[in-house]
Amino acid sequence: MLAKKKDSKQSGMFFGLEDTLNQRHPIYILANKVNWSSFDEAFEQLYCSDNGRPAKPIRLMVGLLILKHLRNISDESVVEQWSENVYYQYFCGQKDFLPSGPCEAPELVHFRHRIGEAGIELILKESIRVNGDDSHDPTASIDTTVQEKNITFPTDSKLHRKIIDKCKKIAAKERLPVRQSYTRTLKKLAVDQRFRNHPRNKGKARKADRKMRTIAGRLVRELERNLYPDSKHQPDIDLFKRILIQKKGDGGKVYSTHEPDVQCISKGKEHKKYEFGNKVSIIHTQTTGVIVGALGFRNPYDGHTVESALEQAERLIGKATIKTLIGDRGYKGVKKVNGTSIEIPKPFNDKKQGRYRQNRLRKQFKRRAAIEPVNAHLKTDHRLGRNFYKGITGDNINVMLAAAAFNFKRMINKRKSSFWPVFKIQIVNLIKLKFYQINNNINLKWAF
Repeated sequence: MLAKKKDSKQSGMFFGLEDTLNQRHPIYILANKVNWSSFDEAFEQLYCSDNGRPAKPIRLMVGLLILKHLRNISDESVVEQWSENVYYQYFCGQKDFLPSGPCEAPELVHFRHRIGEAGIELILKESIRVNGDDSHDPTASIDTTVQEKNITFPTDSKLHRKIIDKCKKIAAKERLPVRQSYTRTLKKLAVDQRFRNHPRNKGKARKADRKMRTIAGRLVRELERNLYPDSKHQPDIDLFKRILIQKKGDGGKVYSTHEPDVQCISKGKEHKKYEFGNKVSIIHTQTTGVIVGALGFRNPYDGHTVESALEQAERLIGKATIKTLIGDRGYKGVKKVNGTSIEIPKPFNDKKQGRYRQNRLRKQFKRRAAIEPVNAHLKTDHRLGRNFYKGITGDNINVMLAAAAFNFKRMINKRKSSFWPVFKIQIVNLIKLKFYQINNNINLKWAF
């Protein structure tokens, strides 16, 4: 028998939004699985009930954040598509179709800043809860990957040119005198810096680099003389001076003027030797495939990320369920953290290990490789590949939203795969019934 249609909640002659939708659509199912009241209870304290402009519904803003990373689109795109997609509107709690946009795109930025990392972690916790008992796996895999920041490949000449442009903007904004703009000089230097890899142009390019650095230093010093000591632009000037004095082998270098906290991370990849962003730790259950931990770091040794990652996983699941954590050789030196044993690949000819334990560990290490495509899906499908959020807080927010979108999509895919076998059995039974009618000349009614 096919599923019975849900009773309509329409009033009078008008249909509501819910009555016009396919109740087997993945987003429709996900909308009824999420516990939206938990977000209302957690975030209503961040709003004032009797002062200011009325805020947008909390379910609307949380739903837009989830849809953004679920569909891998920008703030502007998710706001635009919301007015065209009835399933998006139902997911965000809309009762009737609304042809206009739900909000302005910058309001999503303000909402992310309002709820902070704790609010985003609550969304990740809900995505784990939606997957039910699948998240309570005693064995999990752990791995680190790089979340690249939205910056260009850093070079000294690029940084010096940005310093010059920013100094000019500050001087124009504050109406400060500038002795020389260097406009024509910079054009000539840009021409000399081209094709620097050609043997004939190397010396000319190096000379142009030194000249541009000198010009940047002049403008910074002139700006510092004309501004007050406690000016609001003093942090920018300190950053410019830090960039100008840094050298090739220095530690803690600045690679971007608008993202000074970006780290240079080398993971030993042949096609990409250096990546500029931050390190991310992912904990993924081995048998069920749920992400139960997603945490951002700067650039520590992999073994030093285990304790914080396990604490977050325990906080999200609600209890300490992970007994064994399988990692690669990057976690060498860490054997046990808070009662959880850390296993890494090692020689299987150890006489202290029995044959059963050797085979079990071999299977677990083979299964650990399944976390690598998970990292790839997070980067290509859920916006982990390039982070557009600002600052360290933006790094942590982006990784947790990507992991939450992965878990929500897993629940949707599981629902699809569980629905098709049941539907297939029903179709086969109907076909058998039809052949039975033909062969036995019996007039039976089809049962739908």
